[in-house]
Amino acid sequence: MPVNDFVDFYSLQLTDEEFKRLSSLIYQESGIKLPPIKKVMLQSRLQKRLKHLGITSFKEYIDFLFSREGFDSEIIHMLDVVSTNKTDFFREPAHFEFLSQEFLPQYYLQNKTAPLKLWSAGCSSGEEPYTLAMVLLEFAENHPGFSFSIFASDISTRILQTAIDAIYKEEKVEVIPLTLKRKYLLRSKDRQNPTVKIAPHVRAKVNFARLNLMDSQYDTKDIFDIVFCRNVLIYFDRLTQESVINKLCSRIKPGGYLILGHSESILSMNVALKQVKPTIYRKV
Repeated sequence: MPVNDFVDFYSLQLTDEEFKRLSSLIYQESGIKLPPIKKVMLQSRLQKRLKHLGITSFKEYIDFLFSREGFDSEIIHMLDVVSTNKTDFFREPAHFEFLSQEFLPQYYLQNKTAPLKLWSAGCSSGEEPYTLAMVLLEFAENHPGFSFSIFASDISTRILQTAIDAIYKEEKVEVIPLTLKRKYLLRSKDRQNPTVKIAPHVRAKVNFARLNLMDSQYDTKDIFDIVFCRNVLIYFDRLTQESVINKLCSRIKPGGYLILGHSESILSMNVALKQVKPTIYRKV
C-alpha cells in the first residue's frame, strides 16, 4: 500500500444498514442478539478485523463476508470478535458447594466405578472447567475408584486457545483457596509479570472443542451427568434460550442436571426439567 494510501482503520464508521446486515447474520449464526445500542461496540471490535485483512471499508468487509469464500474463512473470526468472554474461578460458588456436598456423595454411593461426565458449555477462557476439575480431584482423593472427565466447549476459537494454554494472571486466581493453589497451580518465575499455569494433571482432565450452541444438534461424544451452561443464555432471546436448553437436555442422562447462571431461568419454558435449587435443574 503506497504511503499516501494508509488508512486509519479506527475512524471507519459502520452505517445503520451495515449494522443491520451484520447483526442479522450474527443472530442467525450464534443466537447473539445485538440491539442498535451495540453498534459502536460492533464497529470497534470489527475495526481490528478490517485492519488484519487489509480491507478499507465496512462495505468491502461485508461483501467479502457474504461471499462464499469469505464466509467460510471469516465467519469464525467474526464470531470470535463478537462473543463476550467474562468468567472467573469459583464463580457463583453455591454451584460448586452443591456439587461437592450434595451431588457427589450421592453419585458415589450409587455409581462407585462409573465415570462421571460433565460438560462446560460456553467455557470461555477455561476458569469454569478448571474449577470443576479441582473440585472433582479433591473429591477423588478420599473416594477410591471415583473417576471423571470434563468436556468444555465455546464458539470462540481465540478464547478456547487461552483455555488450552491455561495461563492466567496471578490476580485472576486470588479467589482460589491457598490449599488448592498449592496442589493445582504452577507459579511463573517471572515476578515482573506474575502468572500461574494450571498443573498438567488438572489440564489432562479437560477436553476442549469448538461448538456453536446454534447448531441444529450437538454431536458430543458423550451423554452427560451434569451440564454447566452459565451466563451464556443471557445473550439469546427467549425462543433461542428454550431451543438451546432442549438441545442441551438431549445430551443429559435421565436424572442428570443442568446448571444455569444466577440471572437465567426456565420459567414458562417447555423443557423436561424440574428445579431442585435456584438455577439448578434435574432432567425428568
